[in-house]
Amino acid sequence: MKTLNLTFAFIFATFYSFANVSTSEKEALLAIYNATNGSQWNVTWDLNASVSNWYGVTIENDKVVELNLQFNNLEGELPNEIGSLVNLKKINLGFNKISGTIPSSIQNLEELVNLELFMNRFEGEIPVELGSLTKLESLKLYSNQLTGEIPLSLMDLVNLKELLLGSNFLTGEIPLEISALEKLQKLSLMDNQMYGEIPVELAQLKDLEELLLSTNQFTGDMPMEFLSHQKLNTVMVSDNNLNEEYVTISGKNPPALGVLQIENATATMDIEKE
Repeated sequence: MKTLNLTFAFIFATFYSFANVSTSEKEALLAIYNATNGSQWNVTWDLNASVSNWYGVTIENDKVVELNLQFNNLEGELPNEIGSLVNLKKINLGFNKISGTIPSSIQNLEELVNLELFMNRFEGEIPVELGSLTKLESLKLYSNQLTGEIPLSLMDLVNLKELLLGSNFLTGEIPLEISALEKLQKLSLMDNQMYGEIPVELAQLKDLEELLLSTNQFTGDMPMEFLSHQKLNTVMVSDNNLNEEYVTISGKNPPALGVLQIENATATMDIEKE
C-alpha cells in the first residue's frame, strides 16, 4: 500500500509539473528553446521542472502571458511555433543573436501588448501580419537587419505608443497614414535608408514626445507645425538632405522641448519662454 501511494504521488507530481500550461504552449516553448540553442543560454531551462520555474516565463491562470529572455544568448531562428503562445501579452527577446525572418505566425498573438525584438540579427521585411495585433502598444524592432518599406498595415495599430524601427535598412517614405496612430508617444526611424519629405501629418500626433529621424535621406523642408506640441521633448533630424536654408522657429517653446537637432539647415531660434 505504501509503495502504491508513493507511485501515485510520483505520477501526480510529474503531471502537476506540466499541468500549469497547455500542451501546445509547452511544445511552443520547447521549440523556441531548441531553435535558439537553449543549452547554451546564459540561464537555461530545466526541462524536467515545472514550466512555471523556467527562466523568463510568466504564467497567469495556467497560461503563458510573458516571455522575457533579454540578454540571454539566444542564437538561431525564431520558430513558427511561437504563434501557438496565444495568451502572450509581452515578448522581450532583446539583446540576443536571433537571425532569420520574423515569423508571420506572431499574428496569432492577439493579446500581445509589447513586442520587443530589438538588438538582434533579424532580416527580411517587417511582416505585414503584425498589423493584426491591434492591442499592441509597443513595437521595438530597432538594431536589426530589416529591409523593405514600413508596412501600411502597421498604421492599423491604433493603440501603439512606441514605434521604434531605427538602425535597420528600411527604405521608402514615411506613410502619410501615420496620423492614424493618435496615441503614439515615441517614433524612431533613425539610421535607415528612408527618403522623401518629412510629412506634415506628424503634426497630428498630439501625444508625441520623441521624434527621431536622423541619418536617412529625407529631403525638402523641415515641417515646424509639430513644434507647438506641449509634450514634445526631443526632435532629431540630423544627417539628412533637408533644404540648406535658414529655418526660423518662432512662438512659444513647447515646455518639454529639450533636444532640437537640425542638420543641413541652420536653425535660428526666436523662442518665447513661458
